[in-house]
Amino acid sequence: MKLGILGSGKIVKEVLPVLDQIENIDVYAIAARNEEKLQKLAKDFSIKNYYTSIESLLENPEIDTVYIALPNNLHFEAMDKTIDYKKNIICEKPFTSNAYETEKIIKKAKANDLMIVEAMSHRFIPNSIEIKKLIGELGDIKIVSLNYSQYSSRYDKFKEGIIEPVFSLENSGGALIDLNLYNVAFAVDAFGLPKDVRYFANIENDIDTSGVVILDYGDFKVSSIGSKDSAAPLVNTIQGTDATIEIPDALNSFREFNISKTNGSSKEYFNYNLENKSRLYYEFVEIERMLRNNDRKKIEDLLNLTQNYMEVLTRARFDANIFYPADKVD
Repeated sequence: MKLGILGSGKIVKEVLPVLDQIENIDVYAIAARNEEKLQKLAKDFSIKNYYTSIESLLENPEIDTVYIALPNNLHFEAMDKTIDYKKNIICEKPFTSNAYETEKIIKKAKANDLMIVEAMSHRFIPNSIEIKKLIGELGDIKIVSLNYSQYSSRYDKFKEGIIEPVFSLENSGGALIDLNLYNVAFAVDAFGLPKDVRYFANIENDIDTSGVVILDYGDFKVSSIGSKDSAAPLVNTIQGTDATIEIPDALNSFREFNISKTNGSSKEYFNYNLENKSRLYYEFVEIERMLRNNDRKKIEDLLNLTQNYMEVLTRARFDANIFYPADKVD
């Protein structure tokens, strides 16, 4: 894979050392607006080419796959352009701003016979994969409680009137799409689409700085908490009549989990992850394999999940009367 990267932000700085560990991925070029940042990244990670425009990178015939790590609201446009240049796509979460954009871009990629996949770390982490196999041992599921609360340094700036993309409607920001997305996506992975979706959001300056999504599955309920204006221990539980799974970590890292019997007779600890591997390692290993082997079936399955995530997230956001500029359909 000859990879071109669009973006130079925090996630790119986290991804680049990981890509160095993976065979068959050659980071061939990077593009962003800030040339100073680009020069440093290119030097630090031996990237052959850098560009200050997206089009310049896309025009490079050597690049076969593009990793999109731009602000949320630019994902759709960047994917749309990338498809026009006949290149496969790896797009950071959230895939797009809403369900409509997701459906539209997937259709366009398929029509051009291109492979496209969302970079969503929890889907590939071994602990996350194994835990889904054990849910059936819990008895009847009753309550699922998921919490990703992490006080943001950008929130201090937000209160001072300095609005960065994560707290901007124009940039398709907010706590739901940034942190709570992982909780919602994990629930959809594990249990499918819910019967009903509600979002009770704390809104400041028209954006959700924290909130609780309630997913109604009929016989059980899922509470998904995401906060950027306060902090809490990262504890997630899946409660069944026979046993409870506890995940003492954010779901996008998923470093360990345990299962305790309801009657208190035993508690088992599990960790299937490789030692000293980044949470991002697993997703890029698997994505590289899928693209190299033209594994259309696995990619199709993942795209179906991505569409489900965006359907639930869009329903939740609309329920809280939070609307992005991208929601305006011509």
